[in-house]
This record gives sequence, structure tokens and C-alpha cells, in this order.
Amino acid sequence: MALALNKENFLLHKLHSLSGIIPVGFYMCQHLTLNSFSFAGPEYYNGVINFFESIPKHVLLALEIFVIAIPILFHAIYGMFIAFRAKQNFVGTKFGWSQNRMFVLQRISGIYLFFALIVHVSTTTLKKYATGNSEAIKWQGMHDMLTSSGYIWLVFYMLLVLTASYHLAYGIWNFCIRWGITISDAAQIRIQKFAFGFFVVITMLGWVALWGFLPERVG
Repeated sequence: MALALNKENFLLHKLHSLSGIIPVGFYMCQHLTLNSFSFAGPEYYNGVINFFESIPKHVLLALEIFVIAIPILFHAIYGMFIAFRAKQNFVGTKFGWSQNRMFVLQRISGIYLFFALIVHVSTTTLKKYATGNSEAIKWQGMHDMLTSSGYIWLVFYMLLVLTASYHLAYGIWNFCIRWGITISDAAQIRIQKFAFGFFVVITMLGWVALWGFLPERVG
């Protein structure tokens, strides 16, 4: 896992690792949890959307920009820099350790997420602001999108959830090492097992949220 760390980027690497957990990782877990209200029915999911839409517009916009957008942009842009700068030692070499496979998959998932999240935000939050209408992000709007075009959007979002869950789970493992929380091999193995379990749970949570948009619950 060759990744040069020098004096001018060591701090950015640390901040990048931290931002992936707080606030980006926390926001992702919160986002999927609230989206899973869709499984309880349209009225529950729309209640979540109505709550956020009831927040004064300038406060909501400030939260979306400074608490969500800027940290995600920093993590994504600097993550792309790391992905294209790093040298892998798994593909095409004799090294096949699980950590190196995780390293390669982390970079691939990060690149995919960079572009997939642009699509996601453009078709939800940016669409809401462009039209001045929150219907696109309410239950019926999400239902219509996910069930259109031969369910290709459903497949897209299932892959997005899967990739984002893996990226976050590996990020937890990497964060604990980079910040000196897990030093011994045994500790790293334990956190790797925890990360795998976390990956499964968060993926299932996101897929449950998507499943909640599929039934014909609105007449």
C-alpha cells in the first residue's frame, strides 16, 4: 500500500480521513436512516421531508452548504487526488493481501461515488431548488423516478448504496489506523471485522429505504 505522505500533505490526509467519518459518514448514516422511513409508508417519509422544509430557508441552506456540501466536496476532491496519486500493489502483482484489495476497492469506489453523487444531488436537492418545489424528493417523486426507465434508477441507487457503504466501512478501518486508535495487528483485525458487519448493516438499511419507495401505496 504505497502512498507517499510528506510534510505538506500529512495534515490534509488526516483531515480527509476525519471528514470521511465526521461529518460525511455521520450524515450518510443519518440520511439513510431517515430515508428508511419510506418503508413505514408515504406519510412517514413525507413527514421527514416536511420537517426539513419547515426549517427557515436560510438556515436549511446554510446547513446544507457548510455542514454537508463543503465537507463532502473536500473529501471527494482530495480523495480523487489520493486515488490517482496512489500506487496499488494488488492488481497485476504477487501481493494479494486483503488489506491491499480493500485499498484498491476503496479507490475505485471513491471514483464511482464522485460521479454518482453528482447525479444524485442533481436529480434531488438541486432539482428541488431549481424548481422551487419539494415534490421531487417526496415519496411519490422518488417512487416515480425509481420505477421509471425499466427500474434502471433503482439499480443505480442500489449500487450507490452498496458502494457508499463499503467506502464508509473501509474508511472506519483506515481512520482507526491513521489516527492511532488501532495499533496492534489484533486490534486492526477486530476493527476490520466490525467494519465488515457495519458495511452489511448500512447496505441493508439503504436497500430497505429503496424498497419502501416501490409499493403502489399512493392512489
